[in-house]
Amino acid sequence: MISITDAQLDAWLAAFLFPLARVLGLVATAPVFNNASLPMRVKLMTGLAVTFAVAPMLPPLPQLAPASWAGLAIFLQQGLIGIALGFTMRVVFAGIDLAGELIGLQMGLGFALFYDPQNAGQSPIVAEFVGLLALLFFLALNGHLVMLGLLAESFSVLPVGLSPFPAGWATLLGWAAAIFSIGVLLALPVIGALLVANIALGVLTKVAPTLNLFAVGFPITLMAGFAMLALTMPYFSPALENLFERGYVAVGAAMRAGAALP
Repeated sequence: MISITDAQLDAWLAAFLFPLARVLGLVATAPVFNNASLPMRVKLMTGLAVTFAVAPMLPPLPQLAPASWAGLAIFLQQGLIGIALGFTMRVVFAGIDLAGELIGLQMGLGFALFYDPQNAGQSPIVAEFVGLLALLFFLALNGHLVMLGLLAESFSVLPVGLSPFPAGWATLLGWAAAIFSIGVLLALPVIGALLVANIALGVLTKVAPTLNLFAVGFPITLMAGFAMLALTMPYFSPALENLFERGYVAVGAAMRAGAALP
């Protein structure tokens, strides 16, 4: 007769539940995985499949009952670590969305809103276009697989346990400050061209005061914005690839800082 003790059952549950918390935290925040159009059942199945894949390769786990207070603390901590890793990459996409909003605002399309299921609200149509383009490029570069690889590496750098993670949060907050710079740098070519167009319209208004600026200026800025978007589109791919590489480096830096490694 096969007998299973409480200690064995707790060890089996801990070997699966603790890594599952970190995996689900990343799935809830990382790009592609946290897309609102994905059913919750698909996200849960993805988290379970990834946990089954990485669980046999994990270092030894603390011998704690998952239902104890210490076990619940570890479970919560692993979820927060997964959220931090996914949010680090989400910062890049937030900067890209900001670039689309700046471009749309300068083009005069700030009023053209589109329902964004990702943010559960209205977003400018240019920002939606740029965000979808970045997401497709992220998938083409297998960025989702790179994120899963970084997640698996995090279990070696940050083993499951009651280790503190304050330095990791500080690194994450510093990286979050890059949202504005990412957005401005991506939108700078289009904003610069539209600035020249607006200055030309201002000079034209001074030369011909009877000119209807609203009837002439809006089509000009709109055409100039779309023309600059078409011209700069070939240069988007190296810029986005560089941003994604910076995001991967930031994920690694957050892990090392949380583990107090140089």
